[in-house]
Amino acid sequence: MKIIDLSLPVNDEVYGPPSTNVKVQFTPHNRGPGFWQVTSIDMSVHTGSHIDSALHVTEDGGTVDQFSLDQVIGEAVILDLTHIKDHQGITAADLEACQAQIQPGDIILLNTGWSDKTWGQYPRYFVDSPFLTLDAGRWLVQQKPRAIGCDFFEEYAARFKDFTSEDFIVHREILDSGIVLLEGLTNLSALPSDRIQFFGPFVKFAGIEGSMARFFAVVEE
Repeated sequence: MKIIDLSLPVNDEVYGPPSTNVKVQFTPHNRGPGFWQVTSIDMSVHTGSHIDSALHVTEDGGTVDQFSLDQVIGEAVILDLTHIKDHQGITAADLEACQAQIQPGDIILLNTGWSDKTWGQYPRYFVDSPFLTLDAGRWLVQQKPRAIGCDFFEEYAARFKDFTSEDFIVHREILDSGIVLLEGLTNLSALPSDRIQFFGPFVKFAGIEGSMARFFAVVEE
């Protein structure tokens, strides 16, 4: 078996979404005698590869610690959207045209190749990204997946400073349905088929709306 890493690298040059524009900061702490180091981190939990829960957009929404690992580990289907261009809205018709065999309970991963090309380019990664339209979000929810993952910045309104939670139309559609939103995927084109065993373990933070995650697939060599 072979492991394929689907996670974005995060260093101290990485920024979170422009709505908050939080830059990653690593602070090493040392003590002696000898060498001993512990690093503290100041960053948004919505930086790089991460998951979202409903509390991100709904005041009484669920938190990430309420998700089970069963929701982020299992069989995944990859939809090929690599023909989608910068700034282009992905529609339900685009998703249907992928012709992948989606089954209820699948983890659905959307592959545009966007993060492969632009991760580390700020603010381009965020403001020039393809995005999901509301009808695409509704179509995805209707497939009854356990989780939905994107390798692009899927919410059009989030690139503007004056958005409200009501403008997060795709997030609300997905997260209020109890589906895990996996953000910051990469390297999906390296997967050998459109069905794989996917793993998305995350830090079990209590009472908040997001958590850093490590995405990967296990495939046959």
